[in-house]
Amino acid sequence: MLLNNERNGISMKIEQYSYDGEGLIRVFENEKWMVGIKNWKPANDVSNIDCVERHNQTDELFVLLAGKCTLIFANEVNGGLNIEAVEMEPMKVYNIPATLWHNTVTQKDTKLILVEDSSTGMQNSDILSLSPEQIAKVKELASK
Repeated sequence: MLLNNERNGISMKIEQYSYDGEGLIRVFENEKWMVGIKNWKPANDVSNIDCVERHNQTDELFVLLAGKCTLIFANEVNGGLNIEAVEMEPMKVYNIPATLWHNTVTQKDTKLILVEDSSTGMQNSDILSLSPEQIAKVKELASK
């Protein structure tokens, strides 16, 4: 049985994406979800980490492909933040639930895949600057 491999009269092909620059780029996006490649950038280096973010309506998935990444996450407790960390292992999927404060602490050779709802953006996300004490805690956790 032959299947029609054309869409709207156009022959389909497998698409492929890569990115070797600093930071995050959305390499694929449709109306439902987005896939990005996230590489090290100065703001995610342990020496520069100064904030956490949260997405208020959507989960976010990370997969470590290469290098080292510490996922920092924080729950709001009694008016403060309880900061914790998970050292990512390659080829495992890590889900950041909606509304969980988080950030990635990476090294220069780090490469991550990120998957999230295509509607995720600054219009439904928050960024929280960390205090000097919180930054020290993040650095301690990421250095283990």
